[in-house]
Amino acid sequence: MRRPGPALTLALALALAAACSGQDQGQPGAGTDRGTYVHAGISEASTLDPAIAYDTSSHYLLINVYEPLLDFKGSSLTELEGRIAEKVPSRENGLISADGRTYAFPIRKGVRFHEGGRLTPEDVRYSLLRFMLLDAAGGPSALLLEPVTGSAVTRGKDGKPLDEVFAKADAAVRVDGDKVLVTLDKPFAPFLTVLASWGLIVPKDWCASHGAWDGSSATWKQYNGGPKTASYLHDHANGSGPFKLERWQKDKNEFALVRFDGYWKGPAKLERAVVKVVPEFRTRKLMLASGDADSIQADYLQLPLLKSAEGVQVIDDLPRIDMSPSIFFVQDIKTQDNPYVGSGKLDGQGIPPDFFADIEVRKGFAHALDYDGYINDVNQGKGSRANSFIPKGMFGHNPGQKTRDYDRDKAEACFKKAHGGKLWKKGFKFTFVYNTGNQAREVVANMFKRSLESINPKFVIETRPVPWSALLDLSNASKLPMFTMGWTPDFPDPHNFAFHFMHSQGNYPRLQGYRNEEADRLVTAAMTELDPARRREFYRRLQEIAYDDVPSLFVLNSVLFRVQRSWVDGYVYNPVHPGSPELCPLYTLSKR
Repeated sequence: MRRPGPALTLALALALAAACSGQDQGQPGAGTDRGTYVHAGISEASTLDPAIAYDTSSHYLLINVYEPLLDFKGSSLTELEGRIAEKVPSRENGLISADGRTYAFPIRKGVRFHEGGRLTPEDVRYSLLRFMLLDAAGGPSALLLEPVTGSAVTRGKDGKPLDEVFAKADAAVRVDGDKVLVTLDKPFAPFLTVLASWGLIVPKDWCASHGAWDGSSATWKQYNGGPKTASYLHDHANGSGPFKLERWQKDKNEFALVRFDGYWKGPAKLERAVVKVVPEFRTRKLMLASGDADSIQADYLQLPLLKSAEGVQVIDDLPRIDMSPSIFFVQDIKTQDNPYVGSGKLDGQGIPPDFFADIEVRKGFAHALDYDGYINDVNQGKGSRANSFIPKGMFGHNPGQKTRDYDRDKAEACFKKAHGGKLWKKGFKFTFVYNTGNQAREVVANMFKRSLESINPKFVIETRPVPWSALLDLSNASKLPMFTMGWTPDFPDPHNFAFHFMHSQGNYPRLQGYRNEEADRLVTAAMTELDPARRREFYRRLQEIAYDDVPSLFVLNSVLFRVQRSWVDGYVYNPVHPGSPELCPLYTLSKR
């Protein structure tokens, strides 16, 4: 799931220092309310449709409004508990078949939707099918589509929906009395952990009555791959979770959720929750200090300015299993009506569509980034250099994997060979975009700018912030030559990283235009292999391919922190929760 060098510039350092000066940090502000929880972040949600949302800001809101079949128990990454499903399937309780392909989910009775009506097994079946079959560009459908049907996409090479994919999905998910049965194309070890976050349950009749897919084979193609704004569910919600949507104020990038008193587990302790987008750290910090925010998003650049604040709690050194930041090269840039590529030619005033298709360009950029400088200056020395797409500490990670280090001479040598020598003579010009308010990614962009422009003055990179939702749309449209994002695990298994970093149908390669047939085969083989030793070898080879092909750059094995008011109780850290650690499920939270 996409997650929203040189020393810091003097201007940035002064700006951060100014944010901490002359403010009373001890007394709660007028906005303090024990029943209302306020979070101030930097990334706005892109959609509220559970079948399309695939970024942390959107998914965070959704998991508080809708519910999956299963959930992770507390902070565990391995122990699951039932949500909409009453039991976690296992071979021991007879809910997983002997061949490991069919899972039976007994559906909880008495669960109510926010706008009325009881949740039924048919709602579950419809929700899982809708999740798979909408298959929006850059969406999460492949998480279930691939293990259930054996195909990562619903469309053929001509872009048209495939009847056979629908037929497989339709036959694989069925209702049997009070149970929903799901039969996989092949055994898939992490299947239950996928369902602990994805396939959120929506009410079938409510969806159909508001113009969404009606669940029939005759109409599914009308909704396949459509724009996110075409669906009523884009900005309306009707779940069964502990909170219901009160409003989405788009002009202010603000969400308000209100407690659902009919929630089957009992009402939440909080009455309301407000999630605001506040791009400026100074404003977020003042909101926290005054008590007008209960938690805020911050990074290690800003941590020294928060530790001494009275009434503020910093929970530090929380281990992560994400890959952020990562830098992605787009090898087939869509240059038509694209202001980020200059002239669209290799003439010194722009770049052509295949600029990054030349591996020497990608290798040159790989040697131009000061990774250790980033860790020391931006992350305050926290964490370690990432050497692959599989995070340190996760099964399959190869600690001995080679990396390309910061080396200006090697970068220059690569650039002189790129595009037949024309690149070095002509130079280039393009825009490096990052999401507004993310100072760490701003620094990455400017590190590249300073490094490359010092290697050759004909190399010109302009840096520009855009809102998070715009960054997602631009990257999904393959209009950004390169960009920095991250990946937080949809489920705690290396396949979730391997597929989305290395498979041609994965989230990033699909928009990068990257394809390696061996990598595709290995990702699929590792997904279906149950022998840990063989899986490890598959992942070792995939990491070697990532080094050889340089489709992306991996910067940091991170640890993170959460900052909140000390009156907040009930915080539970689980690195799989979307947006963690600064965000967390709201149900367990309260305020003293």
